[in-house]
Amino acid sequence: MNLRSIFIAFLAILGLITPTMAQIQSGQAVQITIMGVPAEEKQKIDAVYPVSQSGTVNMPFIGVVRASGLQPETLAASIQNAYRAAQIYTNPTIQVIASSGDTLVEQMVHIGGQVRRPGPAKYSSNLTIYQAVQAAGGATEFGSLKRVKLYRNGKTQVFDLTNPQFMRVPLKPDDTIEVPQKNWLGQ
Repeated sequence: MNLRSIFIAFLAILGLITPTMAQIQSGQAVQITIMGVPAEEKQKIDAVYPVSQSGTVNMPFIGVVRASGLQPETLAASIQNAYRAAQIYTNPTIQVIASSGDTLVEQMVHIGGQVRRPGPAKYSSNLTIYQAVQAAGGATEFGSLKRVKLYRNGKTQVFDLTNPQFMRVPLKPDDTIEVPQKNWLGQ
């Protein structure tokens, strides 16, 4: 075997390894950005999405899209085609950036009960209980801000968020907030 044969074999092996390293894997995170749509629609799509253990991402309006095993450019084209095929957007441009780490480690708080958009919200070091409720769209017309529950480490605290003193209660990662339904007194 001469030096040229070894060099060609090395390039062939390197060529086989490089695409698999760039492929998206289950448990990884992908940042998806959309362009060519109205600003309010852009806000609904632009986010960091976890790739599920089944190898998919759940996209707004089109649902589940296979991601595992694809390169970021291929996933972007697949999402663009799905939005076009569903006739949601006529000319979207999708950008996909795969995380450099193995998994998505985002700190979250969870907001539920009588809020307009229940679910997880990104945690930041200065996030307060009132800000988290507002990030979830605020209380519905049936929700009571007078008895908001904060669940932390197996303990429950109740706060009156109509009192400015309690609006500034700081949150910690993995806190859960519940806005209860108003009682018969409207509180």
